Amino acid sequence: MTTKTILVVDDEPNMRSLLMGYLHQHGYRVVTARDGQEAIFAARHEKPDLIVLDIMMPEMDGLEFIRRFRKESGVPIILLTARVEEGDRVVGLELGADDYVTKPFSPRELTARIGTVLRRVGQVPASPPVVRAAGIVLDRQQRVVSVAGHLVDLTPTEFELLGVLMSSPGRVFSRAELLDQAQGIRVSGMERTIDVHIRNLRSKVEADPSHPHRIQTIYGVGYRLSTE
Repeated sequence: MTTKTILVVDDEPNMRSLLMGYLHQHGYRVVTARDGQEAIFAARHEKPDLIVLDIMMPEMDGLEFIRRFRKESGVPIILLTARVEEGDRVVGLELGADDYVTKPFSPRELTARIGTVLRRVGQVPASPPVVRAAGIVLDRQQRVVSVAGHLVDLTPTEFELLGVLMSSPGRVFSRAELLDQAQGIRVSGMERTIDVHIRNLRSKVEADPSHPHRIQTIYGVGYRLSTE
């Protein structure tokens, strides 16, 4: 099995050292960066499989890193956020982050999240590998999505979320179900992050995201994919 590379981006030396040591123990190759600027350089040269990213950093913060990096890569990103940074956390998810862990956290919790995201990205697709619904084609083997014949770039979480909805057009999925099936986790209080991912997804697959047709909201319940 190929060793996975994790890029840890944090301006605190003690945090970088702690996570490097813990992730090494769990078999990961770890590279680090002190801020977003260094992280851009490291990501381009080290080709990480996943990025653990602090939000509050000098030079270039985590949000600006995501803005720039998402233009060139869909590598999954897990945010490290303080409890007081809820607004920044939402912005991070809107920009394309896949998950977040709130400080203070245990390295064990973060390692579990990393493993979940990497397994999700590297899953062998279940049959059928290609699904079609509502004018969307999703190819699990190639991990590509096209809408009305045009390719669209999705983050790993957006891809999995769309895959869940497309698996049963017309079925209403609760937020908890989507979180569980798309991200492999069900943590109380995190269900509303699905709303952010749905908003991002609509901006990419809907002709008019402000009046969505393909991904429909069922108020008080959750979301479903149109059968039309």
